Amino acid sequence: MSSSRFPFYRFFGFIILLASLCNHVSAQQLTGIVYDLENSQPLSAVNIQNLKTFKNTTSDKDGKFLIEANMGDKLSLALPGYITDTIFLYQEGVQRVYMMRDDKTIVLSEALVSRLTDSRLDDEIVKAKRQGQVADANIYSGGIRISPSRLFGKKAKTARSNLDILLLEKNNRIIDRRFSDKLIASLTPLGSSEIPLFREQFRPSLEFIQTVNDETLKIYIMDSYAKYKKNKK
Repeated sequence: MSSSRFPFYRFFGFIILLASLCNHVSAQQLTGIVYDLENSQPLSAVNIQNLKTFKNTTSDKDGKFLIEANMGDKLSLALPGYITDTIFLYQEGVQRVYMMRDDKTIVLSEALVSRLTDSRLDDEIVKAKRQGQVADANIYSGGIRISPSRLFGKKAKTARSNLDILLLEKNNRIIDRRFSDKLIASLTPLGSSEIPLFREQFRPSLEFIQTVNDETLKIYIMDSYAKYKKNKK
């Protein structure tokens, strides 16, 4: 065999090894803390699984856990007596996760909603829509029936009020995944203490964030920073 020729199987093996090394390097150690949603107490022995890599870990006595995960991965959390939940990783830093007790009803507030994971938030939106309905289609009466109890009842009114809070939180999360701390820090000199205020003051609309490309979003952030800097003088 000529020395200038390189066996294909060796080349193929080299590519596999390189890909494996790249995956190993890119893996990040993610730190999180699991709490009870109602009393904010840390939860131990929670089983956490990366649904992409299927790696598992459990939370310690202080609710803390460490697992290999990257942005965009999903983690499943399970603990007897609590509703099994899934979180989507879209921001860096310590992940604080709040689990809900099984078969418990919660009274929503803006502070409480901000603690819900994405999957629980979606579940609560569906529940609030169902409880807040004022009409239903009746195949026997041949039309739409308006229910006075749903229209004027306290439970239905509360559900509709909760729905507004839930939808606002969901929209803000969609926006924040693109209008992120990381992107803002890469385009402005703002520190970690100022970025939350900047994001609240200049958070774009849901329609804007869903229609613009990355370059337009970057221009928006830089223009907003110029206004932010001017207003501080």
